[in-house]
Amino acid sequence: MKRTRFSRRGGLGQDAAQLTRLADGLALSASRVEDRYWESRLTELVARLLADRNEETLSGALDHLWKDNPAAYDELADAIEAGVECGLPGKTAQDWDAVVFTAPLLAWSRFSIPAGPIAAPLLDTLRTQLGAHVMSAHAKIALADYLFSPDQLPRGYVEARDLSDDLGEAALAGIDLKLEAESMGETSSFLSDTRYLIGIAIAPRGAALFRWQEADGAREDAVKQWQTQGAAALAPMMQGCAYELLAPNAFHTACRDADRASRAYSLHASVSFLEGALNTKASGLRAIIAPFHDQQLEEYRISFTVGESNEVVHGVVWALLGAEDEESDIVGEIEGVLRSCGVTDILVLDHRMPMEYCDDCGAPMYADADGQPVHAGLPEDGEQAPAHLH
Repeated sequence: MKRTRFSRRGGLGQDAAQLTRLADGLALSASRVEDRYWESRLTELVARLLADRNEETLSGALDHLWKDNPAAYDELADAIEAGVECGLPGKTAQDWDAVVFTAPLLAWSRFSIPAGPIAAPLLDTLRTQLGAHVMSAHAKIALADYLFSPDQLPRGYVEARDLSDDLGEAALAGIDLKLEAESMGETSSFLSDTRYLIGIAIAPRGAALFRWQEADGAREDAVKQWQTQGAAALAPMMQGCAYELLAPNAFHTACRDADRASRAYSLHASVSFLEGALNTKASGLRAIIAPFHDQQLEEYRISFTVGESNEVVHGVVWALLGAEDEESDIVGEIEGVLRSCGVTDILVLDHRMPMEYCDDCGAPMYADADGQPVHAGLPEDGEQAPAHLH
């Protein structure tokens, strides 16, 4: 996924230098015919490096381009993501188009948010609903039988390509992909978090993959039907949670969309939780917005207090994504979300806060009204919940 990167010292190897040259050529191209020239060579090189499991070269080329050549960086990132999520392993690739997709959902709960194996009957229902509303009539679908937390997503491009290959083989065999729960990473506990249903859609070369690619299809209708029918299907697994399904899409795009949507969702979840836990209305809460820096501005952290109290009862991290920086009107966006939640008492600090975390539990430290970093926590008689909002 395209995220803020920090350049490394040292020169580029031969393959990394070639990646940057091809990406720069594509970024400067002025015609479709020239695009095809650069794209074909870039695609071939990315495919070879993924097959060789050469994560370091791919990341090194991206790091090199991030600061000095954003246009080429975007072209290279797009090429790597396509190499990860598109196509099938082996000789069958020439007969089929394929894309690994993700159907994310946002959830919050006073209890734990489910992640883990999906029972076979539920998996069948989800595949049916995706086939009916999201994928084309020609598409075959294979799903991973696991609801992923962010901690359990593939780490890096090579692991993601491994998952893509496994899903592709399952789709060709007409089965779903069974994952071993014991091999999955542990899931951290947050009040608000994201979950991911991951699968692959394949169709004969040149045919539509998604419902909205068909002549009588529309993206908005497809998403709406999935949100209605998919949410109903997931209800037994998501007991005790409030949740919202997002639009299914290609793996990296859907993950980025979920990252962005989760920020506002976490604020809404925070206010709803505090209203119940503290028996107060949103208008009785105060929100404190503070910028937190490392080498540069990394995120805003939003603290909540009750009225004029200086005791921070909860907090939310609003991470910067993509090209967002100090020039972006992030504070205005956060204020707009808070007001839509009913919070009207909003304090914006201009302190340059350090990226501090609790030494004991690792939770982020939040700013109080005086701009001091403190640990967020409910009063002793308040309802207990996970340490902080994701």
